[in-house]
Amino acid sequence: MDQHDHRDQQQEESVSKRSSDSSSDYNTQKRHRASGEQHQTLSTHRQRYERNFPLYKQPVEVGFFSLDSKRNFFNDQRQLRYYVQPKKSPEFNLRDGYTNRFIKRDDGVKEKLDHILKWILENRDQIQIRDSQSSSSCPLGVDFVTWRGHLTKVLTTPYETQEGWMLAASRFGGTIYISEVETEAARVNRENRSERHEEMMYWGYKFEQYTCADDVDGAPDPGGVVNTNEAFCTVVQTRLADHKLLFSGEVDCRIKDSDAPPAPACYVELKTSAEICTPKQRSNFHRYKLLKWWAQSFLPGVPQIVAGFRDHDGIVVSVEAFQTSKISQLIKNEYNCWKPTVCMNFCNDFLSFVKSVVQEDDPRLVYLFRWDPHRDVTYTVHRDSQYTFIPEWYVQDTRSHHSSQH
Repeated sequence: MDQHDHRDQQQEESVSKRSSDSSSDYNTQKRHRASGEQHQTLSTHRQRYERNFPLYKQPVEVGFFSLDSKRNFFNDQRQLRYYVQPKKSPEFNLRDGYTNRFIKRDDGVKEKLDHILKWILENRDQIQIRDSQSSSSCPLGVDFVTWRGHLTKVLTTPYETQEGWMLAASRFGGTIYISEVETEAARVNRENRSERHEEMMYWGYKFEQYTCADDVDGAPDPGGVVNTNEAFCTVVQTRLADHKLLFSGEVDCRIKDSDAPPAPACYVELKTSAEICTPKQRSNFHRYKLLKWWAQSFLPGVPQIVAGFRDHDGIVVSVEAFQTSKISQLIKNEYNCWKPTVCMNFCNDFLSFVKSVVQEDDPRLVYLFRWDPHRDVTYTVHRDSQYTFIPEWYVQDTRSHHSSQH
């Protein structure tokens, strides 16, 4: 489960009707652009992005890190777990331990990019080895640094009708850093979650506990404590068209096989979902849930998603594996469904838009990109504001390292 995407458990019981986009918005957007207004915006209209799939290089793992039970950073694999395949219908009780063996991370604490930045300071050389053409004007040799969860939100934007987002971007040392800012609506949602919703979020982590072992020869320990502070994160490098990306994402586990391909191709993403009993539920699963699952696993090159389907009482009644590369085949016959090419082209254009806007190289200057459903992406500019997210310790260390290299 991704630390930045707990929403999965939310709209299970009744997927609300999604409204369709109206094309009249599209024409007014075109008029605005034609009139040459100073303030650029970016359309999210799907039809604009129905073109050839952009180049996306196979992601390469350049490192990893662990966060312990108190969210302390370790530049190692101590939190990596191993997948243990369950029976076809395992009858796991996902409610077990919720009231007495659960330590929940405080999601009111915003860590921004801090953990990735710590990783960069300890592993700069890993990145530069990857890109021998890196120019000295951009010491890191990448265009963007961010979390996988932020990119997932961008990918799914053309099809999202419920939740907007805000992404803060700052250019420092030639690289653009992107960090999420919680929207007011998201904050209200988080602070007013029902007890049922809180428990359903736990279910996803509990499923991981039933299917993961702490070491390669071990067995799962469903009697242990679920502590959502703990995490293992991969750091990958890749390229989307002209954009060189470095991002990190949480990884649930890896396959045990010692002959497995190197990471990230040995990783497994674990999910839970309501059992599918009707054609309407299957259609909703394809349209909404598989979009998020695909985007989240496609980005870092995680090839397999294992889903536990559960009943209303949190009992896992069946388990199914999905190959990330085959998900687009599954949804092909769904009328007016999402398209991977639209997601990737929109992400590519969004990154180009960010590059064109975020010109000034100053870690204290934040360009805040905002999107609300059925609207264009817009931005505002803030200096020395509450949105500044690149910490002083990172700026100082990077500058002193760079000057010692010259």
